[in-house]
Amino acid sequence: MKQSFFIQDFMFGDHILPEKRLEAHQLDHQGVLHGCEVFPPQPHSGQDIVLQVRIGGEVSFDRVSVFYTFDDTPPQPETAHTVNFEWVNTTWDQVGWQYIQHWRAVLPGQPDQTMLRYQIAARQTSSQQWVFADNQAVEPGLATNFAIWVNDLPRPAWVEQAQIYHVFVDRFNREAGMPWLQTEDLNGFFGGTLNGVSEKLDYIQGLGYNTVWLSPFFVSESHHGYDAIDMYKVDPRYGTNQDLFDLIDALHQRGMRVILDFVANHWSNLHFSLQAAQQDRQSEYYDWYLWKQWPGSYEGFFDLLSMPKLNLNLGKPARKYLLDCAQYWLEKGFDGFRLDFAYGPPRDFWVDFRRTCKTTKPDCWLFGEVILPAVEQKHFNVAFDGMIDFLLADALRQTFGFGRWTLVQFDAFLTRHEAYFAGMFDRLTILDNHDMNRFLFLAGNDPAKLKLGALVLYTLAGNPINYYGTESGVTQKMPIHHDGHGFFEEARAPMLWGTDQNPELGEFFRKLVALRQQHPELAGANRNTVHLDSQQGTYAYLRSGKLLVVLNTSAEERQLTLALDGFQGKTDLLTGQPVAQQSGRLQIRLAPQSGVVIG
Repeated sequence: MKQSFFIQDFMFGDHILPEKRLEAHQLDHQGVLHGCEVFPPQPHSGQDIVLQVRIGGEVSFDRVSVFYTFDDTPPQPETAHTVNFEWVNTTWDQVGWQYIQHWRAVLPGQPDQTMLRYQIAARQTSSQQWVFADNQAVEPGLATNFAIWVNDLPRPAWVEQAQIYHVFVDRFNREAGMPWLQTEDLNGFFGGTLNGVSEKLDYIQGLGYNTVWLSPFFVSESHHGYDAIDMYKVDPRYGTNQDLFDLIDALHQRGMRVILDFVANHWSNLHFSLQAAQQDRQSEYYDWYLWKQWPGSYEGFFDLLSMPKLNLNLGKPARKYLLDCAQYWLEKGFDGFRLDFAYGPPRDFWVDFRRTCKTTKPDCWLFGEVILPAVEQKHFNVAFDGMIDFLLADALRQTFGFGRWTLVQFDAFLTRHEAYFAGMFDRLTILDNHDMNRFLFLAGNDPAKLKLGALVLYTLAGNPINYYGTESGVTQKMPIHHDGHGFFEEARAPMLWGTDQNPELGEFFRKLVALRQQHPELAGANRNTVHLDSQQGTYAYLRSGKLLVVLNTSAEERQLTLALDGFQGKTDLLTGQPVAQQSGRLQIRLAPQSGVVIG
């Protein structure tokens, strides 16, 4: 199926536009800025804690201080512990045409389980006026609050080899072989259920996946569920709370884990608390929201009044409500949370969230959706175990899907990307998801290109996530952002079952998942490029010295001869076929648009 339109990925929104990048850079270099620059971001007991601040703009400051407490009250400069920052150096910002000052403070190490809350402020020269990072408030009560939770918990052992299957409940499976309610209106309901998921656990586990991520299933008026009306109740369209508990039990009996897609930033305007707050300004729920003009105007998710944004600032009651909700679902058996739009709530909220979750279930897994530039992603390390790797997803799509990047560009990105995030947090890797064009579609519905992208994804470090149907050939009819509109539903077509599936794709994904199970070292970070010929479309890298991945992205057959000191591999692990050798050199024959993994 040929495409007659240009597809543009808007994964990073306005950041794809140079003028928006310039605007963001200028905003990010004005005033007093901390941005959760903390080292280490998740300190253990007794470790010193280093805080960093940078200052730009036209105002002069002669002192920078951090005010911190060890309890759950906002730090007040008059009563909090205080440490002054030391000037480190001054750098030149060529884009902003200004100098940037860099400051550093060291807080003494604290005992295990300490919650350290702090604010940072700089004093204007020759005055008593303080300006607080990061929102540039001039009063402590309006300042940005930061937090650090000191703990000695180890990384959850089970996540090391977690491979995730992402289920979009409404579009996955109708129970008992029932037909879809309808398949024409992508905005409507298709009829997938939780029991339908339970019935397909043999399928998911048969592919080799050991972790299931469930899209939101709470009461909602939408097919996607990211606008919950009740965070404690399963929508009757999907089943009952007992159906959910049965699904969790079934997964655990199989030795599998289950992740809940948790939305903390917003919910539906039909939520009982907003209804009560709009009826009575004295309601206990009034402070749950960020009002512009009561009762009809409030902050919303991308300004949508149908999805009111929650007031999760320190001390606000909605914060406790959501923390209690997270605790409840962990106690009911969930093994962790995928945290939707994680850059919406305040950063210190997520530190509280981490403490609540890890105190409830120490080996739970918390990973965030943060679609921001790399430098900003790093700052969420104070709260999360992992992050969905959208930067890698973009690189894979540009290289193996669209074909817009050369292999030289991809290798340059990959080498720097791996170094930048080395040792930082779990990277959960994807080809596509419910908010972006499906990989198969952007690749012109060419399964060979999808296989190449998947082969690279599954042989790089991290935890692969498979979006339902990617392995069976699910595609779409038009781009998500066709004619400037955001038709996200295009990427949410129903799952293909039976003879509608592409069996070769399914078998290929099964082999990739099995490869990671058999070679746990693939989850690690050691990768070396050993061959790169962009003109010929060939590329090879070595993983942990044990597995050799070789690709041919061209439309022609290629023959490679590689000599690698100490490498003992002799077999293509995807086919079981031996690899020819001559005088100690590997003789590798590659069909068009194909790859091998030699071990």
